[in-house]
Amino acid sequence: MLHAEWTTFRTARGWVLAMAASVLVTVSLGLLIAGGVRSTCVTGKGEGPCPAPLLGPEGTAVRDKYYFVHQPLKGNGSITARVSDMTGQIRLPDAVPGVRNVAEGVVPWAKAGLLVRQSLKQGTPYAAVMLTGYHGVRMQHNYIHDVAGGPHDGPQWLRLTRSGDTVSGHESDDGRTWTEVGTVRLTGLPETVEIGLFATSPGALWDMARAFSQVTATFDQINLQGANGSWRRDDVGVGMKSDGKTPHHPGGVVESGDKLIVTGGGDIGPATMEGGLRADLMLTGGAVGLIPVLVAAVTFFTTEHRPGLVRTGPPAGPHPVRLLAAKAAVVGAVAFAAGLTASGIVVSVGLAMARANQNPIQPITLGTELRVIVGYAVLAAVAAVLALGLAALVRRGIAAIGLAVALVVVPCLLATAGLATWLLMITPAAGFAITQSVPVFAHVDVGPSLLEGHYPLPPWAGLAVTCGYAAVALGAAIAVQRGKGRRAEPLPAAE
Repeated sequence: MLHAEWTTFRTARGWVLAMAASVLVTVSLGLLIAGGVRSTCVTGKGEGPCPAPLLGPEGTAVRDKYYFVHQPLKGNGSITARVSDMTGQIRLPDAVPGVRNVAEGVVPWAKAGLLVRQSLKQGTPYAAVMLTGYHGVRMQHNYIHDVAGGPHDGPQWLRLTRSGDTVSGHESDDGRTWTEVGTVRLTGLPETVEIGLFATSPGALWDMARAFSQVTATFDQINLQGANGSWRRDDVGVGMKSDGKTPHHPGGVVESGDKLIVTGGGDIGPATMEGGLRADLMLTGGAVGLIPVLVAAVTFFTTEHRPGLVRTGPPAGPHPVRLLAAKAAVVGAVAFAAGLTASGIVVSVGLAMARANQNPIQPITLGTELRVIVGYAVLAAVAAVLALGLAALVRRGIAAIGLAVALVVVPCLLATAGLATWLLMITPAAGFAITQSVPVFAHVDVGPSLLEGHYPLPPWAGLAVTCGYAAVALGAAIAVQRGKGRRAEPLPAAE
């Protein structure tokens, strides 16, 4: 039966052309994006290609920009301080075109606290305990790791202790009773490290970009154990304007009695948006490319099950349930092959084109790249089976095609435009999360659009939602077909 259905499919020019059209649309749109992107950055040498992304200890693209007031610490020691105040500035959308709209306030992931790190070189290992704008006390290390402390938003005591390769962070409301936030191990930490106070602010997110923001933190009750030198001041990672001399949004520190008032901008964390082009952007046309697949899957069923066709005797052909299962297997396999061809071409060639155009590319492991490529193919297969199941239930081609497109394609297009991204949690379009190539980190705000890497569900969870819809649709269709098969059986002869 499978061979018969496969022969039926491959000998029908329309269905074969539909699968070819799916590949063509997906590849064309992806390569159009890859070929049209030109990333430029303003540096001290003027405007030009953006540098390669900065990589952290675990190979992830990271940001490492902050203002640091520090001293060298040889061997073990600690630093204790109270963050008594946090203020800041945020650039908002311009109310008057051309006039900067900067308001007072702090962004949710503004950070001010205590930091120990291997050196001032960007991308090196570190550990920090901090007070944030709206996420309380946190302990973070090596850019991608984050542990939540208490939900504080007022003055808070912090302590960071180094013992060999182990760094511990503590918090306190009064400076007497301490609670551990976390303990981390920084393998290979040298004998002499830099320890001190830092401030940074990742920027306000609007219009698919991060706009300027700074945070100013007041530190008092500062106590260093194991270091007794003079304070050093470094604006780590500060960029220069086009003249090559003037810092762009510099930080700073003001001493006032026993207080240090530190101002900084930037971030210490993953670079989910600033780390370069993502592999999944090459599959932006994948949703549109699925439309021919859905059409072929629906018509593969409806051409042999036209409305109004009633059989009055025993089934003339194969059992309807086995026939439906065979059709699902064939259309799923063909859709998988088409999806694999499209994603394999567009991801590999698209990334090569983007690199040739001197665009920075988000680092991606071989395993993740394979998951993106094969995952899209699996999504195409599952979507085809879902469309076939809908056709078997609705039994009207136009209605089934419209329903399949509304469930699979439309939510993805809306989410790409930054609208109704919650649909990617409850509709079969959730499966597009399998193409996510850059992880979403809890301590980094992500924009509401797929173009900015926002997938509400993790990759495998999203694909599981789509598989669930397909299983329900196909299961319901099989139940309906089984019932019709029983009604079509001839009555037993009278004795």
